[in-house]
Amino acid sequence: MKTTDTPPPLGPGPGSGSGSGPGPGSADAGPVKTRPTGAKNDTPPAGQKGGGILNVFSHGVLVIWAILVVMPLLWAVMTSFKDDRSIFTSPWSLPDTLHFENWTRAWNQAHMSDYFLNTVLVVAGSLVGTLLLGSMAAYVLARFEFPGNRFIYYLFIGGMSFPIILALVPLFYVMNNMGLLNTIHGLILVYIAYSLPFTVFFLTSFFRTLPTSVAEAAIIDGASHTRTFFQVMLPMAKPGLISVGIFNFLGQWNQYLLPTVLNTDPENKVLSQGLVQLAVSQGYKGDWSGLFAGLVMAMLPVLAAYIVFQRQVVAGLTAGALK
Repeated sequence: MKTTDTPPPLGPGPGSGSGSGPGPGSADAGPVKTRPTGAKNDTPPAGQKGGGILNVFSHGVLVIWAILVVMPLLWAVMTSFKDDRSIFTSPWSLPDTLHFENWTRAWNQAHMSDYFLNTVLVVAGSLVGTLLLGSMAAYVLARFEFPGNRFIYYLFIGGMSFPIILALVPLFYVMNNMGLLNTIHGLILVYIAYSLPFTVFFLTSFFRTLPTSVAEAAIIDGASHTRTFFQVMLPMAKPGLISVGIFNFLGQWNQYLLPTVLNTDPENKVLSQGLVQLAVSQGYKGDWSGLFAGLVMAMLPVLAAYIVFQRQVVAGLTAGALK
């Protein structure tokens, strides 16, 4: 007798609940695949490939820029230790012997020592005056509201766009009438006026990023506005002061146009005028080795200042980026 196998009845399997999900006997049931904890995703995130290409390109541009900046400096230092014949016959080769007499000749015979001292006096005085007056003006414009605040601020901004060459002739007569022509202190005042617009613009934005609660606490404790500025706010603005000080130092140390017009006294000439005088002192026969030695002398203080304060400069430029 032949029997027929009947299929099992369709329904919820044993152990199932109220039938809300497939049971063990359901056709949809199956093993659930899960990714182990800590497994790495083999698929790179979107845009990673493009970002890598962009990084390689940007680093390549920075390397090329660094070479363009560093190579002339190294070449000038190398040339300052050569004699005049080697400078023209083998400009790219290393010096056979180090001619330290080039530096001695430029320092003594070309009076670079006097020009260097005059430059230090002018730049030091103008830098202190610029930072003091610029920080005071910037603090008032950034922290106090009064009629004409924005107008005065925009006047400083307009001073940044005014070419100094347009003011040379009237400035010459003003300095002459005041008895400040061909003087060190007259040149200091001109440098301060020349550097104030950028200093006020930079420090005004920096003072606005500083917390006002510290100044308010000092006022509540009985400190005057002057004491609050010099003992509380000015130390907090140290990164900004160093940054704008470095920029002003670069511009004032390398200034040539203003001292050439306003300072014709040989005893009060600055370093940039001394380099020009060194270049033309012998007519058609220039002292090229001494000129390069004087050029390196003028370059070293600026380079040393930036190397020493480079972290403070970056900190001052990025201080308000995350505010």
